[in-house]
Amino acid sequence: MPNAALSTALVVVVVAALAGVASAFLPAVVPSLKAPATSGRFQKTTHLMSTAKRTTSEELIPREILFGNPENTSPLLSPDGNHLAYLAPSPDGVMNIFIKSNFSSDGNNFVAGRMITNSPKRAIRSLAWAYDSSTIFYMQDNDGDENFHLFAVDNATSEEDCIPTARDLTPGKDVKAQNIFTNYRYPDQILVGTNQRNSKVFDMYRCFYKTGELVLDTVNPGDVIGWKVEDESFEVRAATVRNSVDSSTTVRIRSRAGSIDVDNGKGSSSSEESDKDTEWRDVFHYPYGEEGGLINFCPDDGKTGYITSSIGRETTALLKVDMMTGETIEEIYCNEKANVGGITLQRDTKELRAITYNYARTERVFYDDELEKDYEFLKSAAPDSETEIGVASRSLDEMKWVVSYFSSNGPTSYVIYDKLKQTVTPLFVSNPKLLPYKFAPMEIVDIPARDGLPLVGYLTRAVEKGGPPTPLILLVHGGPWARDYWGFNPRAQWFANRGYATLQVNFRGSTGYGKTFLHKGDKQWGVGDMQHDLTDSVEYAIREGIADKDKICIYGGSYGGYACLAGLTFTPDLYKCGVDIVGPSNIKTLLDSIPDYWAPLRNGMLLKIGDVDSDEEFNKKISPLFHVDLIKAPLLIGQGANDPRVKQAEADQIAFSMSEKGIPVEYVLYPDEGHGFARPENRIDFNGRVEKFLAEHLGGRAEEFAPVEGATARFPLLEKECNQEEEVAQS
Repeated sequence: MPNAALSTALVVVVVAALAGVASAFLPAVVPSLKAPATSGRFQKTTHLMSTAKRTTSEELIPREILFGNPENTSPLLSPDGNHLAYLAPSPDGVMNIFIKSNFSSDGNNFVAGRMITNSPKRAIRSLAWAYDSSTIFYMQDNDGDENFHLFAVDNATSEEDCIPTARDLTPGKDVKAQNIFTNYRYPDQILVGTNQRNSKVFDMYRCFYKTGELVLDTVNPGDVIGWKVEDESFEVRAATVRNSVDSSTTVRIRSRAGSIDVDNGKGSSSSEESDKDTEWRDVFHYPYGEEGGLINFCPDDGKTGYITSSIGRETTALLKVDMMTGETIEEIYCNEKANVGGITLQRDTKELRAITYNYARTERVFYDDELEKDYEFLKSAAPDSETEIGVASRSLDEMKWVVSYFSSNGPTSYVIYDKLKQTVTPLFVSNPKLLPYKFAPMEIVDIPARDGLPLVGYLTRAVEKGGPPTPLILLVHGGPWARDYWGFNPRAQWFANRGYATLQVNFRGSTGYGKTFLHKGDKQWGVGDMQHDLTDSVEYAIREGIADKDKICIYGGSYGGYACLAGLTFTPDLYKCGVDIVGPSNIKTLLDSIPDYWAPLRNGMLLKIGDVDSDEEFNKKISPLFHVDLIKAPLLIGQGANDPRVKQAEADQIAFSMSEKGIPVEYVLYPDEGHGFARPENRIDFNGRVEKFLAEHLGGRAEEFAPVEGATARFPLLEKECNQEEEVAQS
């Protein structure tokens, strides 16, 4: 499903460890209802597994350690370099923001700072500093509804134990904030997009965050899906527009911000303004099928800038362009196998410093010798040659950095890099409870699809290479217009420790590999080549001696949940069981219930998926709901009741249909979750149910399960059965 995350214009840190799923006790309103019974500690293993050497620890790694809160994470330096903000559990176990002021790193003994937020139930998962080095911004929604509000909290307080009051900068029922920009030249204000005027579109507002004043800055005429800001003026100068008919994308540019005309959604000019300067001009056009967009303006009053574009090439290239005419001044970089990824520009001059791309792992191309030397120094200080380097944050003068070291077989560690002193000092390990355990390395594998298309996959083995075949989990990513990456994956490590190899594959339709690879997924859901790629990946694992052909599980969330349902219906003999998390079962009802603010994207989704609006038979062809009779394997469903993307009805309809037909299905619903399970209690609880389910059907190991205190699991199938029994008894 389309990504509704924060704009990359705001330095936002998302806690990957908090993404997940879970379950719990039943509400008191159904006192006679019992959760599915569990008993004892499962220690099932295949005979072959018992003779092979594991890639992970011999002991069971506790779910609570794998899927609970990290101890500390997401460190962010203040612009002046004097304060460190980070996320850590509150005394109640909820991730909140902490501050260390005038800190010095304490090596391996990180001393906790002061908690400055008090979110009582739902974790804070993103934060950013204001340029005053005192105020911190963060986003929060309500029980997973994804109507994220922007909050501000002031770090400055004379009382050490006092938690300052957070201020909602974007108030209002059902209001969502996104497209957030800060600027050091304008430290007392930010620009933020909200849909408070019209639920379907996002206007831009200028927010004076010290007072909370919110002033309408730029009106969305109805077709804008994103905005860009010119740095020196801090004006909204670019709009990304989606055509509702042909799903082409256009970048509009203006030379000056005009006055506001709410009625027609256009900037108007005063006597002192030039109509030509404030008028929006269509400058860059991307027909459907092409990729790219505006990166930034150059500091020449916005006359030139950088864009990415796939036009005339297979993958996106970085181009320097004339912002008035749209003409290319220079093609700077293009990789033939992968799109341009991260782009680092000098803050003031906008000179190019580095580019990243990712075919299987992150690669960097440097244009700045000094920056390249920094990375070489950081790499020399890394734990080993396989470790990847990330920059979590820098001070405004770039003399102090927070750097992440991450690998595929252990937790992320953070260090402080003092550029002037050329020293690297440990800060903290995100989850030190993982350190005593052994984890499996993630291997990169090349998988040939049946038509010869090469697919990048990531394999986490349960036994060392050369060992016997083991049960396999095919872990399917969501999106589907997204991708999997190399790195530490708690689910893959969990599966490996329980005795299951895990295979993740970037099937056609995944992003990052160029326009042809992306659009080879068009109209290929369910019974087409996207699903064939998953089938081919399983057959590859069987052929290579990795997987036991009789013990394959398909597991995924969002689109991955759909792929699970499609796998069980359209290739019913391939899978022994499936786990579907927030997956749609009927594509027509999915699209009919999307959030209002997805309306400009709907036609593009139809072009990619197929016209389920006008072609009822096509919708039935690709929607698992209409093929329930074909399902042979047991299914476990997890769903958030507040999911705005894949509504609860998508899980209800297939779960009840399977149950009525006598097909084995378990259905767990979390009333305080959305598109995935953010609360650790729910995440750990659901994963416990998954572990029991997998042990029963694939024969792996399982830690003893009991419902988790604080989890909110409900069981709609059992509730319905209970209600029917009560109705019969009353009659």
